[in-house]
Amino acid sequence: MTGFDFVLSIGGAAGQGIATPGNILARMCARRGIHMYAYNAYQSIIRGGHSFLTVRMSDVERRTHGNEIDLLLCLNQDTMDRHLEHLGAGTSVIFNSDTITAGDAAEGVQLCPMEVGELAGKGANKLMQNTVALAVASQLMGVEFEALEDVLRFQFSGKSAEIADENVRVAQAAYDYSATEFEPAAQQMPAPSQPLAVWRGNDAFAVAAAGAGVKFYCAYPMSPSTGILHWMAANARELGIMVRQVEDEISVICMTIGAAHAGCRAMCATSGGGFALMTEAVGAAAMMEIPIVIVNVQRAGPSTGVPTKTEQGDLWQVLGASQGDFPKLIHAPTSPLDGFQTIPLVFNLAEKYQLPAMILSDLLISDETATVDPALLDMHPDIDRAGLIMEAGDEAGSYERYKFTESGISPRALPGIPGYEHVVATDEHMPDGVLISDEFTHPHKRRAMVEKRQRKMDGLLAELPPPRIVGDPDAEVTLIGWGSTEGVIQEGIEQLAEQGITANHLHFTWIVPFHADEANALLESCKHTIIIENNYTGLFHRYLRSETGFTVDGHIRKYDGEPFKPKHIVACVQEQLAGADEVSVPYEEIIV
Repeated sequence: MTGFDFVLSIGGAAGQGIATPGNILARMCARRGIHMYAYNAYQSIIRGGHSFLTVRMSDVERRTHGNEIDLLLCLNQDTMDRHLEHLGAGTSVIFNSDTITAGDAAEGVQLCPMEVGELAGKGANKLMQNTVALAVASQLMGVEFEALEDVLRFQFSGKSAEIADENVRVAQAAYDYSATEFEPAAQQMPAPSQPLAVWRGNDAFAVAAAGAGVKFYCAYPMSPSTGILHWMAANARELGIMVRQVEDEISVICMTIGAAHAGCRAMCATSGGGFALMTEAVGAAAMMEIPIVIVNVQRAGPSTGVPTKTEQGDLWQVLGASQGDFPKLIHAPTSPLDGFQTIPLVFNLAEKYQLPAMILSDLLISDETATVDPALLDMHPDIDRAGLIMEAGDEAGSYERYKFTESGISPRALPGIPGYEHVVATDEHMPDGVLISDEFTHPHKRRAMVEKRQRKMDGLLAELPPPRIVGDPDAEVTLIGWGSTEGVIQEGIEQLAEQGITANHLHFTWIVPFHADEANALLESCKHTIIIENNYTGLFHRYLRSETGFTVDGHIRKYDGEPFKPKHIVACVQEQLAGADEVSVPYEEIIV
C-alpha cells in the first residue's frame, strides 16, 4: 500500500473536549484536499468514562478507521494506561506531562511529553492541553503552522478575539517546542490540493431529504438518529420545513402520516427501540396507501442495548414491521454519500407507488464524520410528485381513491378538493374507500384489493438497480455484504490481494423488493462465498437464503458493538480458506 495513510487517535473522558481537536483536524484535512474518516467510540454519559476518537487521513478515500494507530493523543491517564502497551514501533504518543505519567512503551514508540502549564501559563483553561496536543500532532505530520493557525481562528471565531489569540499563542509555543524535541512522523501530510467538504452521516441524510422536497419532519430524540433532528431544527426556518419534536415515536409516525396525507413530503427518524413503537402505524400507511419515509439508525440491541455502539441487528424488525402482508420499500445505504444520492429516489418511489419506505442506516454511517467531494453533491435532485392531483379535473364526482389499475397505482388526490371527496381509513376497503369490514365481506373484494396493492411491487422492482459483482469475476472468493460494511469489505479485498488472495464483492442495498433471480444467478457463478455482517445470527444471510435458496460457504460476524477493521476481514477470510469453522468472529480486547 502506497501513498499517505495516517491514523491519529484521541483518547480522554467525556467532557474533555475530544470533539474540538477532531473537528479541527477534519477541517484541516478538508482544506488541504486530504480525505478524512473519523470514528468515535464513546459512551452514553455526559462526564467521565472513556472516549476514543480515531481520525484516518489519506490521499485516497477510505471508508474505515484503519487497522493500526500512528499517533496517539492522550488527554488523561486512563487513555495512557489503556492504549500505550498496544502501540508498536514507529508510533508517537503526545501527552500532558503535568498530569499524565507514561508507562512502559514498546521499543520504537516515541513519547512526546508536553508541560502544558509552562507553555500555556498558570490559570490557563484545562482544555488548553487539547490545543497543545493538536499543535504537536500538526508539527509531527509536517503541517505548516499557518494552516493550523487559520483553522484555530476559524474554530474560535464564535468566541472573543482574546480566546482565539491565546490558543494561537499556545499552539505556536507547542509547535516550536515539538520541532526541536521530537522526531517527525514517518509519513508527512501531502501538499494542499483541491479542497473537500466535511459532513456527518445524519447531516447527509437531512440535507438529502430537504433537497428531495421534505416539508415536514418529526422525531423523538433517540441516538444515534438525533443528528437528523438537530440539522432539521437548525435549518427549518430558512428552508420552510415544519419540524416537530413530540412526546413519543407513536405520535411521531402518526403525525408524519397525517402530514403526508395532506400532501407534504414527510419524513421521520428513530432507532430500533423507537421503530418498535412505530410499527403498527407502518401498516396504517400501507393500508391507506400514504407515502412516508422512515429512517431507522440501528444501534446495538435488544431493548436499550448499547446506545452508542453499532450493529446491523434490525433487519428482520424492518422486514416484519406491522402485521399483515403489504408492499414496502427498504433501502440500506452503504455510506453518507450513498444515502445522500439515493434518498431523493426513495421519496420519488414512495410517492409514485404510494407506500411506506424505510431507510436502514446504522450508527457507523450516521455518526461518522468524513470528507466528501462537493462535485458529487446534487443539491437540486429531480422531484417527481407522481401525478398527485392538486386541483379539480375530469375525475371530479366519480373519483375512486383506490381504483383498480393494472399497475396497482391508484389516483391520489389531496384531501379537500371539490369532487374528490373520499374515505381514508385503516380498515380494508373498496375502490371508493367504503370499508369492507362494515358490510358482509365478500372474499373476492378483499382478494382484489390485496392483489392491487401487491402489483405495485413488480413495477417498483423494475425501477431498482440490480446487484452486481465488483472486481475480478474469476476471483477465488466472493465477499457478500449489505449496508454499511461496503467500505471495509472493499479495503479488505485490497489487503487480501497483497496476501495473494483474489476476492471480489457482491453488495446489497435494495432489500425490499429484492432482485432474487439476478442475485441467485450471480451467486451461482461464484467459486467460494463468505458473507460479512455486524450481527450474531447472520440476519441478512437468512433473508438471502429465503429469497434465493442459496447458502453461502462461510460467515464473518461481529457483534461487540464495534465495527469491522480491514484486518478482521483479511484474517477471517484466510482462516476460512484454510479450512476453519464456517463462522469466524474477530476479537480485540481493546480498541487500538
